[in-house]
Order: sequence, then structure tokens, then C-alpha cells
Amino acid sequence: MSDGLLNLAGVVVIVVAGLAVLCVLALLLARALRSRDDGAQRAAEFARVQADTTARIEAMRDLLASRQAELARVVNERLDSVTHHLSQSMHTSRQHTAESLQKLNERLVVIDSAQKNISELASQVTSLQSVLANKQQRGAFGQGRMEIIVQDGLPKGCYQFQFTLSNNSRPDCAVFLPDQRPLVIDAKFPLEAVMALRDARTEEERKLAAARVRQDIGRHVSDIAQKYLIRGETQDLALMFVPSESIYLELHEGFDDVVQKAMRAQVVIVSPALLMLAISVIQQIQKDARMRAAADQIHAEVGHLMDDLRRLQERVLKLQQHFGQANDDVRQILISAEKVEKRATRIQDVEFGDNKADADNVIVAPMARQLEAGG
Repeated sequence: MSDGLLNLAGVVVIVVAGLAVLCVLALLLARALRSRDDGAQRAAEFARVQADTTARIEAMRDLLASRQAELARVVNERLDSVTHHLSQSMHTSRQHTAESLQKLNERLVVIDSAQKNISELASQVTSLQSVLANKQQRGAFGQGRMEIIVQDGLPKGCYQFQFTLSNNSRPDCAVFLPDQRPLVIDAKFPLEAVMALRDARTEEERKLAAARVRQDIGRHVSDIAQKYLIRGETQDLALMFVPSESIYLELHEGFDDVVQKAMRAQVVIVSPALLMLAISVIQQIQKDARMRAAADQIHAEVGHLMDDLRRLQERVLKLQQHFGQANDDVRQILISAEKVEKRATRIQDVEFGDNKADADNVIVAPMARQLEAGG
């Protein structure tokens, strides 16, 4: 593009030079007109100069035309190159823009999904707040968490919800230990005082809320101890379930006196994690009890087996005696059979003839064999 501009500048310079020459010729012509006295010589000179000027103008026109054509060609080539590069750049930019828009659309979809999840979570949090604000619903919430933990950790038959005691009290859950005395679990935790403590802004409000926490929890502990701890019927301990780990930590960090008072009243405050641990320990205790019962049964069966083995040994000995007597009888029978066979042989060997010596030999020979045999 810069070469074409340089060529165009050269052409312009040439044109300007030509115009200057024309101006000079015009001046000469004017002088020639004013000097008519010079005659034919000056007219001839003027004609020559005019012809020379015409030739130069023609040469300049041809040069200008060729330069213009060259400039047009160069400009067209540069325009084609610029158009090609511009088309490639636009195509690449369009691809990059399409990819960026696609990625942006995917991210918008992810953001939209996250926004929906956040909205659902916000609605769930709002529902949870409404549940915790209502005392009955809060009790049902704690009851539900406690039931899930117990059901996941113990087999059926080892627990019962809403179990009725002899004083007509109905604890939320009763877990039966190997001695068949139930371990009582209460899930009705007084949450209003704790929420008031959290909402307190001034020191005076915090003091009043802390006093309310001690009063409400102390009253609830006393109710559990009076209703659910029956000597000889229930276990010596009862569990008060707190459905929140954070509230449990707040009680242990800020109200240790309340926790110690509950322990002295034989009421243990447990969080969901501690309740899971307690259920695991109870499950192991029940398993050990079943193993001990099975061990006693196995011991009794082993005793019966030893008695059976002793009787079997006695009967085998008796059978051995019978076999010994039978063997002796068989031996006696074999001896008698052998004697009978020998006598039959001797009888079979007897021959009657005229030779007395032969007869004697017939009689003597079996007798000798009998003596040799010890018969």
C-alpha cells in the first residue's frame, strides 16, 4: 500500500512539472505573439517548441496512464489481501465469540441451578425457623431426630416410643437393657430461653436470658427425674436429648452449673453425637448379654454331651464284654469243630484188610498224629 502511494506521488510530481513546462511555453508563445517582427524564424521556432511540447505531453500522458494502471493493480492486490485477512479475522473472531457465548451459557445454567438450590435452601431454612419457633413442631422435630438415631442403632424389640410407665408417664423413648429395665430418653428440650439468649443485644438482656435458661432447664430436669426415674422399674439414669450440637456446646461452655445439676439429678444431657455413642454402647451391652446367655446355653449343652459320652462309653464297654464272651464261645466252638474234624479224619483213614500189620498201622498212625497234635 505504501509503494502505491509513493508511485502516485511520483506521478503527481511529473504532472506538476509538465504544467510548469506548459506555462513556460505559454509565456514564450505570448512573447512570440508580441514580437511579430521576428518573422518566420520565430514562427518556426515556435512550431518546433510546440511540437516538442506536444510530444512531451503525450509521453507524460502515457507515463501517467501506466503509473495509474500500476497503482490500480497494486491497490487491488492490497485490497484483496486486506479483505482476505479481514475475512479470516472475522471468522476467527466469530468462532471465539460463539465458543465464549456457549461457555457463558453453560455457566449461566450452572449459576441458575445454584440459584435454585440457594432458593430451596433458603426456603428450607425458613421452614426450619418456623419449626423451631413453634413449640409443638420443635418437639416433633427433636422427637424425629431422636427416633431416627435410635432406629438406626438398635434392632426392633429393644426399644419402644411413647412407652407407658407404671405412674402413667409416657417418655418419648424407652430403651430396654438386658435386665429389662428401660433407659428413658426425653426429647422435649426448652429452646425458647436459648433463642432469647442468642437474640439478646445488651448485657441486661443477656443476664435475664441466662437466668431464664437456668430456670427452664432446671425445671425440665426436675420433671424428668420425677416422672421417668422410678426405682426398681427404670434405670438409674435418664437422657435429655438436645437436637442441636451448637446448643449443647453453649450449655457446656456457659452453663456448666446447669449440666452438673442435671448430673446430680441422674439426668444426662446428650447431643445427637452423644446419643449415637450411647446407642452404640447399649447395642454392645445387648450383644454381650446375648453372648453370655448363649455361653450358658452352650455350657449346659456341653454338660449334656459329656453325659451322653459317658453313657456311650459304658455301653461300648458292655458291648466289648459281650464281644469278648462271644469270641471265647467261638474259640471253644472252633476247638470242638477241629476235634470233630480230626476224629472224622481218623475214621476216614481206617481200612479193613487181611494184613494185620496194615490194620495196626491204620490204627497206630492216627493215634500218633493225635499225640503229636496234643489231642
